[in-house]
Amino acid sequence: MTIDIAVGVLALQGAFYEHVELLRQAATEVALNDGQRWEFVEVRTTQELERCEGLIIPGGESTSVSLVAARSNMLEPLRDFVKVRRKPTWGTCAGLILLAESANRTKKGGQDLIGGLDVRVNRNYFGRQTESFETPLALPFLNSRNGEGRNDMFNGIFIRAPVVEKLLPVVQGEQTGEGALDETVIAPAKEAEGERAKKQVLRPVEVMATLPGRSRTLRGKVAALGMADEVGDIVAVKQGNVFGTSFHPELTEDVRIHVWWLEQVRDMLDNQDQDR
Repeated sequence: MTIDIAVGVLALQGAFYEHVELLRQAATEVALNDGQRWEFVEVRTTQELERCEGLIIPGGESTSVSLVAARSNMLEPLRDFVKVRRKPTWGTCAGLILLAESANRTKKGGQDLIGGLDVRVNRNYFGRQTESFETPLALPFLNSRNGEGRNDMFNGIFIRAPVVEKLLPVVQGEQTGEGALDETVIAPAKEAEGERAKKQVLRPVEVMATLPGRSRTLRGKVAALGMADEVGDIVAVKQGNVFGTSFHPELTEDVRIHVWWLEQVRDMLDNQDQDR
């Protein structure tokens, strides 16, 4: 008997097809146990989401995604998936915004967040579509994957990209201090269910990638926006099994991040099986 391990890509808007294609390529490099195989699902309904052991929220337009999710009665199921059941989730660009517990440069009520990452993101930090760019990124978590000490760079594609402006304290509940800030929205509180989920929620945020030198270029812009002094160009973070990137790996032909993330999903499932 074959057991399908379903991994979903939220397909309400944005670059979901590109993620699915890279996941299919990456799956050939991520071995499963005998009798298991990967299945990749374009998620548009609660029923499709319920089948999934992991989820990617792709790049696109975060306000549009949250609006369509709300109108499709998907917003609360997504929050339950990420924050209550704490299943592995990865957000790229707009997906990172949606997974943040706090987002600034946003009118109150203008953006619904899912939450899951105790960070504040700055939306469209790098400017308009015409100011999009590509740059090599050092991603140590990929280089350590094979224990080879390699230092291969990853091509980061930034399109109206956010950055993580601040790592927030890990709290159980809403980031109420953030909610008091001007033009800042926060995600609603959701209580994790089960010991494993609660442990994931309480883990600190890890910085997985930065964009060195860019802040110096934008220092005047940073000051003009009134951003926090400790702001840096943090472009990838991870908190337990929730992962976010400012850039678009799905728009490259490089499967390494998708391989790494599928390994995270597989290893978490293996650990769950051992605990039973």
